[in-house]
Amino acid sequence: MSRPAILVLVGAAVVAGAAGLGAQSYSPPRTPWGHPDLQGIYSNDDETGTPMERPAQFEGRTLADITPEELQAIVRERNRQFVESVNTAEFAGGLRPPAHLIFDTFERKNSRAWLVVDPPDGRIPRRTDVAPRRRAGGVSTNVNPRGPFNSWLDMGLYDRCITRGLPNSMMPAGYGSRYDIAQSPDAVVIRYEMIHEARVIPLEPSGGRGPARARGPRKYLGDARGWWEGDTLVVETTNFRPETAPQGATGNVVMTERFTAVSPSVVEWRVTFEDPDTWTRPWTFAMPLTRVDSSQQVFEYACHEGNHAMRNILSAARAAETNK
Repeated sequence: MSRPAILVLVGAAVVAGAAGLGAQSYSPPRTPWGHPDLQGIYSNDDETGTPMERPAQFEGRTLADITPEELQAIVRERNRQFVESVNTAEFAGGLRPPAHLIFDTFERKNSRAWLVVDPPDGRIPRRTDVAPRRRAGGVSTNVNPRGPFNSWLDMGLYDRCITRGLPNSMMPAGYGSRYDIAQSPDAVVIRYEMIHEARVIPLEPSGGRGPARARGPRKYLGDARGWWEGDTLVVETTNFRPETAPQGATGNVVMTERFTAVSPSVVEWRVTFEDPDTWTRPWTFAMPLTRVDSSQQVFEYACHEGNHAMRNILSAARAAETNK
């Protein structure tokens, strides 16, 4: 990982978020072939713990209504609750969390009160009548599932070091939240630090959206295609496996991402989900990706399927059964 996993967190100045994260007048540098140059290593650690939806106490408010002073108070209280809940947690048998889950405070330099920007009320749209009858979310991606632990198949794909899925692979986790963007004339590659996945996004040769592509086998990260709309990289992903479909949607969900450089150090990442079989309307969240210091690297995330943690979990479950 690219930073110590034990985080020392301090109070920080924060900037109130609006629907857009930066002025659209910024013109990013160009690659030798003329595309906006988004290449570099980014992080969204500052958004760890930011709720996806508008909290109930802000009903009737929008992101633009939240003052910097209010946001400072929100973040201070959120940090306090997060640190208290993690540092006082106990696992079965009275064991404390592992060292990498011990936090003191969390530094937030550019945070928001919540992430959903559309609908304007900051709430994810109501699910369709069919959605509750489906097994929402497919295979669990819970970091600490409650069991049973009879097989490695009882564990989530995240626990098995296979994938975090989308958009989870780019959601902040408190550590391991680095994203390395590389470009070529015909593709964009995003390498995720957590679970060491590399996502290859072919660019449409026409330069625009182009016709829909024939679908092949469904994939954990779906089928992505990208194109440029002015200075914005648009990535449309479809054809997900049901167990990794985003946000508990069906495998037919369409996830559209927009990457826009709004300053030399910040790329706005906006994600829209559309699935008539899951939600009554499309919805969008947004957050900033902040360029990290050029001296930092994305090191190997040495987790792999079948690692020692899986063996220990299963053997411990068998031992617990024996002692009953």
